[in-house]
Amino acid sequence: MRDWVRDARLEKGMTQRQVADASGISESFYSQIETDQRNPSPQHAQSIARALGLDWTRFYRETDPT
Repeated sequence: MRDWVRDARLEKGMTQRQVADASGISESFYSQIETDQRNPSPQHAQSIARALGLDWTRFYRETDPT
């Protein structure tokens, strides 16, 4: 799960629908990204990051290389 995405969204007081709308994607697709079921394209990662004030490359970093 991408807790950092959910945490950023909640800190902004946004719903999944609001982030999805701001990013130009469906709410379902955004939910799957947030729960780590799907990976966003670089274009979608950039638009989500812009909506949430994040670094878009974070979507592609390994978080726990165990």
